[in-house]
Amino acid sequence: MPVLTTPGKSLVETIFDLGHSKFHTRRIMVDNIDIEAIAGKQGMLARAYTDPEVFKLEMERIFQRVWIFVGHESQVPKPGNFRRTSIGTNEVLLVRQKDYSLKILFNNCAHRGTRLCAAAEGNRTSFICPYHAWTFDLDGTLKGVPDVESYPTSFDINDPSLHLKSAPRLQDYRGFIFASLSEQGPNLIDYLGKMTDAIDNLVDRAPDGIISVDGGHFRVRYSGNWKLHHENANDTVHPGFVHESSVTAARQSQKGKRGKAEPIDDGQTRGMMASNGLSPKDWNTIELNGMSNGHSFMSGFYKSGLLAPQRDDDVTRTYRTALEKAHGKKRTDAILGMDRFNNLIWPNLNVNSQFHQIRVVHPISVNETVIEGYCFRLKGAPEEIFYRSIRFLGTLVSPASMIFSDDLEIFERIQHGLENGKLERLDHRRGMATDKPLNGTGNFHSTTSSELPLRSQRAAWKYWMSAGQ
Repeated sequence: MPVLTTPGKSLVETIFDLGHSKFHTRRIMVDNIDIEAIAGKQGMLARAYTDPEVFKLEMERIFQRVWIFVGHESQVPKPGNFRRTSIGTNEVLLVRQKDYSLKILFNNCAHRGTRLCAAAEGNRTSFICPYHAWTFDLDGTLKGVPDVESYPTSFDINDPSLHLKSAPRLQDYRGFIFASLSEQGPNLIDYLGKMTDAIDNLVDRAPDGIISVDGGHFRVRYSGNWKLHHENANDTVHPGFVHESSVTAARQSQKGKRGKAEPIDDGQTRGMMASNGLSPKDWNTIELNGMSNGHSFMSGFYKSGLLAPQRDDDVTRTYRTALEKAHGKKRTDAILGMDRFNNLIWPNLNVNSQFHQIRVVHPISVNETVIEGYCFRLKGAPEEIFYRSIRFLGTLVSPASMIFSDDLEIFERIQHGLENGKLERLDHRRGMATDKPLNGTGNFHSTTSSELPLRSQRAAWKYWMSAGQ
């Protein structure tokens, strides 16, 4: 794939230069859309969130080019197992093949385009179209057509054009499966960069080295652009304002009406809710990291015990003992000591290793987005560790979440304001003067309350929207 680079600089350096407005040698026009003008020096134009044509271009130039998370190996463990998911607005099937390899198939029949499979997941020996019963093997090859004798002699059931379309690239990293609809582009490891640390840490938290998605999942839909979720994930200013009601509830629960703690999940869940009300000074102790390719995370999140301090009880001690038996004390200290939150792998995955959870983002339209939340069971860990993860996910991401419901309300208010107001350009400059490059890696770091993560997303957005022009 052709790339747009600054002379003498690497791809990742070019991407971050774009986000920091250092690449302005010419206008970048794609399908009569001025990418340079939309990204801008100050922040994104409102039309980036409201224009269906911009959204369509995002689906083509971002979601059909970069690596998109499509599932975990534990969700399709046996031949014939499948799960229905999406790559941008393309609905696809992740299918375990007879030889245990994996394949991504587009979920529409090669005959008349009918949606092939409506089930969210399951096990099949073949996929049969509900319209005219064309039958496809697990690898997408056409193997049966009713009344095939009525077709002309030129009709060949072995013709590749009659097979289901598939993703040209599919790779996994420690069980996390990613697909790209582009035949060219960076390999998965290069694309993930430092974010492999978050996946490593989640897997390494299992004493037996195996994790599996379990307990179902939460699914929420909001009336807003997909980028709003990402821009909020590592924002350290909004919690004290947006989540004021849950902060109050958590603090009241800590005190109790009669001076005793009430039965809200003690420890991390309540601590997270209460700590959203930290002072600006305390929030400024959280370190922000903006990676090339749009990735970001917060660090220094737990070191002072301000946010969701770790428990010290029988369950936790039993879990730690199991980890030390597998890894030794020094390695266990490193695994449990990883101090990061909201590891955003742009553009569709958020990994929270400490709580054994992920969030997956599915753009539906320019003003509609679906978020799915999943928990992992850690093999070799006490069962209560898994239950705590589920309870925390319910607090953080469920449709009834006292935290996430606040965020969804704000996303929809932003969308309404951008669609119906007079604001032409958003402002993304907070903390820009304090962004510090890290050793020429294309990654940046900030120790103040900064919009650095948002700027890293904007940089990647500008790069992929304009690459090759």
